[in-house]
This record gives sequence, C-alpha cells and structure tokens, in this order.
Amino acid sequence: MFKSYLKIAFRNLWKSKGYAFINIAGLAVAFCISTFLFLTAYFALSFDNFHKDNERLYQVYFFSNEPERAEKIGSMPFPITPALKAEFPEIEGVTRVLNGSNVVEYKGKYFDKQVLFTDPDFLKIFTFPLVKGSAETALQDLSSIIISENMAKAVFGNEDPMGKPLDVGLDGNKKQYVVTGVLKDFPENSSIKFDAFIRSENAENYQNQKDQWDAYSHRVFLKLSPNTDQAALEKRLKPFSAKYFAENIASLKKKGAKPDEKGDLFAVRIEQIRNVHFDSQISGGGSAPLALVYALMGIGFFILLIACINFINLNVARSFVRAREVGVRKSLGALKNQLFLQIWGEAGIICFLGFLSGVILAVLLLPAFNATFQGKLTLDYLLQPDKIAILLGLFILVTLLAGGYPAWQMSKFNAVEVLKGKVSLKKPGVLRNSLIVAQFTLSSLLICCTVIAIQQVDHLRKQPLGFQKEQVISIPVGKKVNGRQVLMRMRNKLEGDPHVLGITGSGVNLGVGIDRSTSRSILGFTYKEKEVTTDWLHVDYDYLKTLNIKLLAGREFNPAYPSDTLDRVIITESMAKMISEPEPVGKFFQTDTAGAKYQIIGLIPDFNLYSSKNEKKPITMHVSGSEAINYIFVRVTPQSLKGAMDKFRKIWDEVAPGSAFIGTYVDENTNAWYREEEQLSQVFSLASGIAIMLSCLGLFAVALIVIEQRTKEIGVRKVLGASISSLVFVLSRDFVKLVLVAIFIASPLAWFFMQKWLDHYPYRIEINPLIFILVGLSAIIVAVVTVSFQSIKAALMNPVNSLKRE
Repeated sequence: MFKSYLKIAFRNLWKSKGYAFINIAGLAVAFCISTFLFLTAYFALSFDNFHKDNERLYQVYFFSNEPERAEKIGSMPFPITPALKAEFPEIEGVTRVLNGSNVVEYKGKYFDKQVLFTDPDFLKIFTFPLVKGSAETALQDLSSIIISENMAKAVFGNEDPMGKPLDVGLDGNKKQYVVTGVLKDFPENSSIKFDAFIRSENAENYQNQKDQWDAYSHRVFLKLSPNTDQAALEKRLKPFSAKYFAENIASLKKKGAKPDEKGDLFAVRIEQIRNVHFDSQISGGGSAPLALVYALMGIGFFILLIACINFINLNVARSFVRAREVGVRKSLGALKNQLFLQIWGEAGIICFLGFLSGVILAVLLLPAFNATFQGKLTLDYLLQPDKIAILLGLFILVTLLAGGYPAWQMSKFNAVEVLKGKVSLKKPGVLRNSLIVAQFTLSSLLICCTVIAIQQVDHLRKQPLGFQKEQVISIPVGKKVNGRQVLMRMRNKLEGDPHVLGITGSGVNLGVGIDRSTSRSILGFTYKEKEVTTDWLHVDYDYLKTLNIKLLAGREFNPAYPSDTLDRVIITESMAKMISEPEPVGKFFQTDTAGAKYQIIGLIPDFNLYSSKNEKKPITMHVSGSEAINYIFVRVTPQSLKGAMDKFRKIWDEVAPGSAFIGTYVDENTNAWYREEEQLSQVFSLASGIAIMLSCLGLFAVALIVIEQRTKEIGVRKVLGASISSLVFVLSRDFVKLVLVAIFIASPLAWFFMQKWLDHYPYRIEINPLIFILVGLSAIIVAVVTVSFQSIKAALMNPVNSLKRE
C-alpha cells in the first residue's frame, strides 16, 4: 500500500509540475532564509557561553544617575581590582583586561599582534585552555607572556615556543618577555579577542595611575563563589562606592541628580558576562542590540509562517482540480484516513524536497551571506546535534501544519457532491482572511521598518560632524615604526606640495579604518569643586587646519611655543560649559593635585570624535612630545584626490619601510560607524522582499480558489454585459479590503517599534506619516497586480464554457 501511495504521489507531482515547483521553491527560500536568521541569532546569543561556570562570571561597571539620564561606564581605574579582591571574600577571582596591540620581535622579525594586559586570575576565571604551560604559574612573573596557538605558529613556526624570549614594543618601550604558556585560539563567539597576554603592571600608564581612582582605562571581570547572589553583592558594594567614589557622589548631588529606584546616585555594579555583549555602554559598543537578535528570530518564524500559509492555500486551491479523483476513490471504497494519509504523504514529499533545497541553498549562499552581513557562520553550526534537531523539528512542524490542513479538507469531500461537480469550500471564512491579513501585515511592517531604518542611517551620515571629512586621508602608523618620526618625514616630503593642504597626527582615528582599531582616553578631575569628565585627545600641530575645525577663540598649537607640548590645551564648547567658563581662554586647571597645571589656549566648536550615534562629548586636546602618534591625516585638494592614495603609498614605502600602507578616506571611515544600522536595514530589506514575494504567492493561490468558486458568477455577469474592467474590479475589491486592514494594523506597529529604536539615538529623524501612506499604496498595487493576473484570465474566458460547468 505504501509503495502504491508513493507512486501515486510522484505521479501527481509530475502531472502538476507548476504547482509543485511553486510549493518547493517557496518552502526552499523560506527554509534557507530562516536558517540564516536562526543561526545568526543563535551565534549572537552564544557569546561567552563557552566559559565554564559562565553564570558566575561578571563584568564590573559604574552606574551614574546623571540628571539628564542614567549612564553605565565599563572602564575601571587600576586600584579597584586589588580593593575588590581584598574586601570581598565572596569574589573567587578578579582580573583586569586592558585592550592593546603591539609589535612583537623574534630573531629580527616583527609581527603586529593583539597583546592584552591582564592578571594571574584571568586563567582561573575564563575558559581559555592552555595547551602548554600551567594556569597556576603561567602569569606569576612580570616578564611572562602567554600566546595563542595561532601566534605561536606565526612567530615560531615548528619551534617549541616554551621558554623562548620575545621582545614586545619599540624603542624606549621595548621589553623582553619569556613564553610561559600557549593558549588555544579564542572561539569566534568570544568577546575577548587576543594574540597574547602579559601582566597589567607592564601597561604604559600603570605606574602613574595605579593609585588613581579617577583614571578609567580598562575592563574588570570577576568570578563569584558558588551560591553568591548578584543582588546581595551589589548591596554590599554600596559602602564600597561611598568609600572610594565620594567625589563622584558629591558632584552628582551638586548637579541636582536624584537617586534611582535602588537608592544610588553613583554605584559599583556587576553585569553577567553573557549579557555584557549586548550592552553597548558597558562593552563599548560594536555588538548588535539584543532586540535586533530577537527581531531576527521573529522574522525567521514569520517567513516560515508565510510559507506555510502559502502551502496551505496552494494545496486547497489544487483540491478543486483533484476533487473528482477524491470522489472516485471514495466511491471505490477508499476510507477517509487512507485519503488523508495519501494526500498528506504528497505534502510530506513536497516539504522534504523544499527542506532539502533550502539546506542546499543555505550551504551555497553561506559565503555570500557572511560577506554581506559580516557574519561568522560556518557549516559546523548546521552539523551540530542541536542544530540538526532544530532543523528536523522545523521540517516536521511545517509538514504537520502546512500538509495536514489541506489533506484534512480534501478527505472530507462528499463523494456524491464531488462527482456531480458541486464541490465547494463554502464562503471564505475568518481563517483564510486572517491568514491573508497576517501575511500582508508582516510584509508592510517590514517594509515600513526598512524605509525608516534607511532614512535614519542616511540622517546619521549627513549629521554635521564638526570637521570636514572630505578630501582627508587617514593612515594608520602601526606598531613597527615610530609614528612621530614618520610624521616628521612625511612633513618634509610633502613640504611645498601645492596639492597638500594640511598634514597632522593623532593618537585616535576618525571613524573605523581597515585596521578596525579604536581607542578612547577619558579623564576625570575636579574643577572648582565640580566633577569634570572629558575625552583626552592627543593631537599634533595643524590638527585644526587639516580638519577645517574653526577656532572660536585663542590660538592653535604652534611649534614656536615650546610650552605647548607640556601644559597647554584646546577645549571644545561643551568642555567650557562643563567647567562653567564662558570665556575659558587663559584659564588654568589641574587633572591631578600633584600633576601639571594646564592652561587653555584655544576654544573650538564641538565635533564628533566618535560616532554621532552618541552625543558630542567634551574634548580636551593636547600636544605631547612623548605620547605615540598612531594615525596621520593628510588633506589634499579636490583635483588631486583621485591619485592621492597611490602617491602616498609610494611615499610611505620611503618614510616607513617595513610597515604596510593601509590608508583610507576619512569619509569612508565615518560611514563605517553606521555599519550596524546598515546591516539592520539590509536584513529588513531582504526579509521584507522575501515576505512580499511569499505573500503574493499566497494571494495568487487564494485568488485562484475564489475565481474557481465564482466561475459561474463570472459567466452570468459577462452574459449580462459586464465589461472586463468591471469584472476585475469585482474580483479584486475583497482582496484590497484585506490588504487595507493589514496596512492599518502594520502602520501603528511599525511606528511603535521604530520609535523605540530611534529613541536610542540623540540625533534622529521624526517619522513621516507619508511613509505609511506610500507603503500602503505600494502594497495595494502589488496585491491588485497579483490578483488581476487571474482576474483578467477569468474575465476573458468564454461565458459559455463557464456556464457549462454547472
């Protein structure tokens, strides 16, 4: 019997190749897209979950309830780590992690590597297994270095790296370390990415800042003892905060800040490590928000749902064609459950072929998907037992849902009525109309969200940055050469060049270049009993000139004034406002009671040193004879822009031999600030396109059902003189009503969700109601075109043939 059912199933599928292809293609696309979306969401949610006892791992952060809004700060001062370890016995381990990169030298060869600074407890807290060395002793010595397997292979080749010396740093900062351990390479879903680790005490500013509680420079992680409650520890941290951060609390009181619901103005708190990845304030940004991850999962489910709805509608539509077959089988003694299993079996074959095609599509398109969305997905994710179980579960669910309902409907046909040609599915019910509304609601919702997201990204790009980003080339210096020396050589090479309008250097890049590196130095101090926080920006001469930043008062840094490299600064307007000095030029302040007394020599407008997704922050610029120049900026004339990159590449080989040239345009770098938003709009665009396509496919199926049912009505109307246009109108208006209902549901939902998303941006668009009108009109046009195809075909049918079917 099973063999007979299988033979009949394949015969019917081959006989109706068009319907089979539409079903298989729709399911394949839905399975493929859903697989990508589910795997992307799973990858994001799996960040840092590989650590043993990850539920006991936390990152320390500061909570500051500013009068404007509450803020979280993930950067910590050096002394907080030993203080936490000494005062809280329930903390099993605590470690600092300072981001950094450095040049590593071995036997005269240089390597740019991500060398991080940490403490001995690091290996006890995190699960980064050592393949060589002991976790107990690997970081006990200040001259120890532990390296990754990848770095061991790159630097030592087939040599055993254990006990080998490595020089880290350049010139006066060079120090020799001994390899005491080799770590397994970090997984892709690790927030901490590294090539090597050395002790925190080796950090450049450690000796100056080891006792400073107001110099924030790194992250701190801790591991709690078993059965230690997060809320209980945070409660015990209240007196700790009052003890070490009394100035911060006093400053907030002066600003008029109010305690939050926990009674805190300023507090030391902890966040579970698996949640840190999604909190941009604590992690420093760069990750997709958690809401986006859940949105991806929701879109995946909705696309699958639309595909199931289409499968149901197309199979119900086919039921009219196969009605006589069902009637004949019933008259010959076929039982209801036998017909149900046969028809359901056919649906199962279609689902299997669609599922298999979807998996093949996913495999073939995976590289393109990763390239488009900067994903890290691999086939290994699909081959893991839990992923296979999820995919099989989806397949079974779709088969049960999409194949079961049409089979049940067809097996209920009355044999006598069918053979008389009176089969009918009655008047369209609430379920079918609800499915159509659900399809177009989702499609319209995604289109509205896509349009708003694209407009917001465009708005951020056009937001005035406070400096002229066009015609400026940014060149990362790297760690193999001295940036100050390279800048001086480039100045000498380009001196007198009429196509070069300015050249300068800085410790911080503008935007995100090819090196993907970014850094931030925030300094806090007290000025006239007021707590001040500012971005502390190291620049070189001609910084304002090169970036076309207007000087509002005072002067720019000048080599003619030697003191400019010691204790002179230029500040932005928001910094002047923060220190309550309307005319700040000439004023003095100290960042440390035992340190230098800085004099303000210039005032400039606020500008975006970092992404305009955040508000412009107060900036204090200074020139230093000792701090590193990490980036060189060159402004060129518009007419020389085309060949400038090739020109500077040749010059770079002369002034910085051995260092790769990876220059980029600053306007491209600043556009990279909004990569996350662009990816969001791309995902929504892809999803909305797929949803519209599948919705139209479903609408096509429903139109076919309706027209099959109204064949006699169409014939009568034609005999009575109805025109083709009037027939198309009559057949289309019910569907247009359903699409209008979908638009009325989707518009407020889109407005609500996108308002929530836009609220995260200080510079945001106002949602234009015209968007919803245009999207609605587009959806109506698409629906009318889809339905009209079948409507016109039915209207052109000979009425004699239509009436003969009675």
